[in-house]
Amino acid sequence: MVKGILAVVMKPILMALLFISASLAGCLSSEETTSSEIEAIFDYEPDKNIRADMDIEFDASASLPEGASLTYKWDFDSDGSYDETGRTTTWSYSDAGTYEVTLTVSDGTSSASQSRDIRIIDADAVEPEADAGSDSPMTDCDGESPTSGNYYLIFICEMDKSTSSKSVLATTTVNLDGSQSEPGPGDYISEWAWDLDLLRDEDGDGDSTNDADLTGETVEWKEVSPGEYKIALTVTNGEGLTSTDETVVYVNYVGKWKEFAIGGNTSNSPIDIDFTFPANQDQESGNTIRKAVGELVYAKEDSDCTDVIPGEGNNCRVKLDLYGFNETDEEAANTSATGVDQRSSGDCDSDTDCVWLQFTGSYHFAESQWKDGEWTMTIRNEMVNDLEVESLTIRLTYK
Repeated sequence: MVKGILAVVMKPILMALLFISASLAGCLSSEETTSSEIEAIFDYEPDKNIRADMDIEFDASASLPEGASLTYKWDFDSDGSYDETGRTTTWSYSDAGTYEVTLTVSDGTSSASQSRDIRIIDADAVEPEADAGSDSPMTDCDGESPTSGNYYLIFICEMDKSTSSKSVLATTTVNLDGSQSEPGPGDYISEWAWDLDLLRDEDGDGDSTNDADLTGETVEWKEVSPGEYKIALTVTNGEGLTSTDETVVYVNYVGKWKEFAIGGNTSNSPIDIDFTFPANQDQESGNTIRKAVGELVYAKEDSDCTDVIPGEGNNCRVKLDLYGFNETDEEAANTSATGVDQRSSGDCDSDTDCVWLQFTGSYHFAESQWKDGEWTMTIRNEMVNDLEVESLTIRLTYK
């Protein structure tokens, strides 16, 4: 009898507890969802070299959720009270120093805040002057004097490559020198920051030219492939002022394979030897190749040839050709139309022939033509005899 009474009493109590628990769970879930959707985000302009008494424009338009009816409250002096309201506002500081700015946004139910430190410098502080430097070698891969200017010019020279590797894979180290940067009168430079990719904003501050990929007055940029690279140096002086200088690094390449043989066409199919090379023609980044050239030198006659025709002399005159293929194996050009009597220029002597095959960045590697990527330079032998190649040179010229 007692058990029955307890069961009757406990049932409505348990039902009430379950109802209250479910109601609270719903409230908590709703509050968490709303809270997660609120995010305070602000930017300010100028975002560097801010002087005392300079107006700073603050903008909270990026706060979330987008398009919601939010209130915006700004605390500019970290005293816990709000100094301004509104999605955008203006503020200035009369004294140099570092100040914490806090934005609080609310939808009437939930709120969120973001705090950022802003450094203010003296009104009469002098900006530094960044100098990213420049460098050009005394000679290029052929021993000739290259051009020089306000840029870095580097040559990768592989003048005796083995045919065990028929690809252009070489990289180099570029020494960057910012030592000519000036800090300003009576000041010093506290930081040198090198940005090696001006299109990518790695630190998310909205400025793609100030990411510190390398730091230091002089740095080594390692494993740089042939190409054209736009870089920037940002220096910061003791007052906290910054200055940025952009420059270009050009990395040219020359590779030469010497004294190797190519087989003969004994099965009614030409014999090919393929050599691959990279070409960059990225207009957006400015990494654009000027030209890629293949230079083939070979003996005019096959030394082992005995194909003598009575009354007509021998049939040992050699003819090798260069073919160029893009990354998807489309043929862009070849030298087959160049007659044997037109192959005596360049490095040729009386016993050798020369053929050159040139591709230009503005045409062959353009997006509207054969595009850039990994290209192939092919030596082709359509004759029966095995033939000797004196050399094949591939040049990649970015400057």
